[in-house]
Amino acid sequence: MKKAPSPYHGFRFPAAVISCAVRWYYRFNLSLRDIEELLLERGVTVTYESVRNWCDRFGPMFACRAKAVRPRPGTTWHLDDLFVKLRGKPYVLWRAVDEHGVELDVLLQKRRDKIAAKRFFRKMLRSYPVPRKIVTDQLRSYSAARSEVPQLAGVKHVFVKASARVNNRAENSHQPTRRRERQMQGFRDPRRTQNFLSSFGPIRQHFALPRHRMSAGYHRSQLRGRLATWFQRTVTESTGIDQ
Repeated sequence: MKKAPSPYHGFRFPAAVISCAVRWYYRFNLSLRDIEELLLERGVTVTYESVRNWCDRFGPMFACRAKAVRPRPGTTWHLDDLFVKLRGKPYVLWRAVDEHGVELDVLLQKRRDKIAAKRFFRKMLRSYPVPRKIVTDQLRSYSAARSEVPQLAGVKHVFVKASARVNNRAENSHQPTRRRERQMQGFRDPRRTQNFLSSFGPIRQHFALPRHRMSAGYHRSQLRGRLATWFQRTVTESTGIDQ
């Protein structure tokens, strides 16, 4: 059987350098120029535009591989929406997390109505099994959209008051996006924003362990394991290199 070509074929720099640059960009609040400088410090001369190209090219693929090694998602969906501005125009970022706070999916849309909620539900159901329970705020779009999606007809729907911060699983998940939005001085293009956030969540969460609930030694061992998995999935398996 013919072996599939490496996704790094034709790139001047080795897979380890590209993998490291992409991980830095999505894991930390670094700009493309910051990564260019960090690589230069390590003897790698590359422009920030090349780093941008690597992130656009490999970010979605790495995000899918980070999702593949995650534990099985929970059976409760916490949904919430967030207003963001792209070049001064308002957009709505729909986000879903499970009961463990793991981000399941995001979808950037112009509206906050039933049609937008239904589109987000259907996108979720293409990737995940039907949940046991859905937790949302009191936005009527959720219940109106759920009633028109047959798979969700028997799913328990729990409403919470946004002011009470009961749905903090979803609300807290917005914080990394807000921090990154400020660091990038705002989002601009809707398509690029959707692509960035779809990769940003899974890659960031692959390394963002609950440090406050771990001892220092256990945290280091877990992080080493995550780094080893990342290297295996993004470098070894893609290039056929034996460890």
